[in-house]
Amino acid sequence: MNVFYGTMTSKGQTTVPQEIRELLKLKPGDRIRYVVRNGEVVIKAKNKRLIDVAGILHRPNVPALSLTEMDEAIADAIVEHVNRST
Repeated sequence: MNVFYGTMTSKGQTTVPQEIRELLKLKPGDRIRYVVRNGEVVIKAKNKRLIDVAGILHRPNVPALSLTEMDEAIADAIVEHVNRST
């Protein structure tokens, strides 16, 4: 396990250590999420756009869905979720 340190300023700001910036591929302007789990804080980079991960879940020999088909599937899932909640 590697441990890295930073210092907080009086304004509550801190610098992300260079090793962490490189590990998370952070660039100026990227957002960082702080996730609290069981009293521990996990830092996650939020520097990916949807287009950056497009096709990541593609399965060979399974035809890709069109955007319209995806929108319809999402709408159907929302309706099903709302119906279960009422």
